[in-house]
Amino acid sequence: MRRSRLAAYATSLLLAAGTALTGATPAQASQQAAPTGYVALGDSYSSGVGAGSYISSSGDCKRSTKAYPHLWAAAHSPSSFHFTACSGARTGDVLASQLGPLGPNTGLVSLTIGGNDAGFADVMTTCVLKSDSACVSRINTAKAYVDSTLPGRLDSVYSAIRSKAPAAHVVVLGYPRFYKLGGTCPGLSQTKRSAINNASDYLNTAIAKRAADHGFTFGDVRSPFTGHELCSGSAWLHGLNLLNVGVSYHPKAAGQSGGYLPVFRKVA
Repeated sequence: MRRSRLAAYATSLLLAAGTALTGATPAQASQQAAPTGYVALGDSYSSGVGAGSYISSSGDCKRSTKAYPHLWAAAHSPSSFHFTACSGARTGDVLASQLGPLGPNTGLVSLTIGGNDAGFADVMTTCVLKSDSACVSRINTAKAYVDSTLPGRLDSVYSAIRSKAPAAHVVVLGYPRFYKLGGTCPGLSQTKRSAINNASDYLNTAIAKRAADHGFTFGDVRSPFTGHELCSGSAWLHGLNLLNVGVSYHPKAAGQSGGYLPVFRKVA
């Protein structure tokens, strides 16, 4: 009991000293110490491929000042901002090279991840270049991967984030539907468009479940992108670009600011 009283007395003295030095009340001092750093992880949908205005030092990761993490940080001035999202990233890449900035002072983390693991690029290539049946078959293979393997890989990433940033609010954002259905869409049948959209929904469902099971928040971007899909006449996504293949099927700057940013801002 004596030791407990001494410890409590010492703690009160430290709090009082901190208050005297900073001019803050103990409650204010506690607020000032709260983790407020922001770390943006993930793949090309977080780095901003397709949005332009790439940060030269980011190299092939193509981090854009028009990507939602950079836009949010510019508007909210977190105590620190680390932008490690990278084009082409898979779950293993996040684990290997993106988690360095995470720590006790990290108060917010965002990421998009899982699309490349599930074979996004190959799915789109197959569906654009080959038959309806080949497209559907490739998508079914991707869905099988989402069922069997992706959950465990997401678990590894999410667990590592929580371990390294125990106080952080973690927002996992999903992917948009890609095509407007109905009407005409050069090069892609209704069957292909519907199958691709369904595959996006399937992936989002899997990601949202793993995020929820880890206590993370899922940001669903499908609603704001509705009406701005490919073949909508007001697309926020790049279609197939043979002159710059890397931007194909990625959000334009308008997709980042009008699709991703509002969703992230609402749940961050």
